[in-house]
Amino acid sequence: MSRPAGTKGERTRARILEAASTLFARSGFNAVSLREIAAQAGMTHAGLLHHFPGKESLLLEVLSIRDREDAAWLFPGLLEPGDAAEPTAVSAAERFWSVVDLTERNSRTPGLVALYTKVVAEAAAPDHPAHAYFVRRYQVLRRELGTLLAAALREADPPVAAEPEAVAQQLLALMDGLQTQWVLEPDRVPMRRRVEEFLALYGLRPAHRATTGPVTG
Repeated sequence: MSRPAGTKGERTRARILEAASTLFARSGFNAVSLREIAAQAGMTHAGLLHHFPGKESLLLEVLSIRDREDAAWLFPGLLEPGDAAEPTAVSAAERFWSVVDLTERNSRTPGLVALYTKVVAEAAAPDHPAHAYFVRRYQVLRRELGTLLAAALREADPPVAAEPEAVAQQLLALMDGLQTQWVLEPDRVPMRRRVEEFLALYGLRPAHRATTGPVTG
């Protein structure tokens, strides 16, 4: 059996993050203790503190992992300063449809969807450690989706006269609401289909997407 990639410390951090993600998704941030996360990761409380100074820093790292993966080419603004990926030749419209593709991938990662659904509700409280994170996340998503939607609406046939920022806000609300319903009844909530039906109201359909560029799914 081959050893996981990375140093021993990196493998330990990955194990801790996986344990934290599982427990946060199951119980939320407030109900989980560092000792429980350490036990889930098969280590001592002191050992966990050697890698993460507290539960808050652990939560923010868990939340940012998938964002960093997606933002590498979709939304550079979600990355930390200096981490932005090199510009690609992918069109704005293609990048937009790749965002829609994320709903398909989310249906294969129920733990992650449950984590975001639970923690974002808790983070509405201004004193929650992830409050600022989610405020910034939605600010960037609205801005970047608005930019991509503006291009997609221009390229629709015929072009659609709609306010891109408003459609972006509606789309985010729809996607988040669908995720909450999907966590409760996954067999009855076809997330991607509902998103495509919404976009079709604005003349946007997957069949019109470009045939080049990366697709997440």
